[in-house]
Amino acid sequence: MNNSAIALGCFVLTIVLYLISKWLYHKKNIVLFMPLLLAPVLILIVVLALKIPYKDYIQDSHWLLWMLGPATVAFAIPIYDQRQLIARHWLSLTVGVCVAVLVAVTTSVMLARLFHLTIELQRSLAMRSITTPFAIQATKIIGGQTDLNAVFVVITGVLGMAIGEFTLTLTAIRSRLGKGASLGACAHGAGTAKAYQLGHTEGVTSSVIMMLAGVITVCAAPLIGHVFW
Repeated sequence: MNNSAIALGCFVLTIVLYLISKWLYHKKNIVLFMPLLLAPVLILIVVLALKIPYKDYIQDSHWLLWMLGPATVAFAIPIYDQRQLIARHWLSLTVGVCVAVLVAVTTSVMLARLFHLTIELQRSLAMRSITTPFAIQATKIIGGQTDLNAVFVVITGVLGMAIGEFTLTLTAIRSRLGKGASLGACAHGAGTAKAYQLGHTEGVTSSVIMMLAGVITVCAAPLIGHVFW
């Protein structure tokens, strides 16, 4: 089988396994069946079992990564629909985003240093709390490894989606805006998906926070790199 056929097969396999994971999660709403968790594990098992090189796998599948950009932009639609809500709470949203970015980057770098991780890992971890298109660009700016960063972003999103609602309940956060903002700031796209499950207001707020956090982080990336390294 030539490389092109393998690449096309991997592309189809990725989509099929994601749809299967999504169907299972819809039927059985448990953490292990979350598409962001189950689909990558299944793909990894297949790729390792068949000894498919990463170069062959990503040859056609990279389009899925590219589509993250348009998908992120699509979040602008519900944001526009709720522009009056944003206008009423612009100050709290702005302060919340700035604090979220500062805490996410600082704690990531400090914990990485605490465990004596390499500079490359520190830079790759620093941008883990924003959605992938923004995270990859910000990681490039500070000199991190984008492939590693993408992995850390997915892990962060999965964990946030898995334990986010429990954490909000534990901390007694009852505000719908507060729930949405927390999920969007900590778990980006996956957190936003979870926020929409909680309610429309939570989802819209999460979308706003996720987008603003991404933009601010990318703009501040040169300064972040200068301060920490």
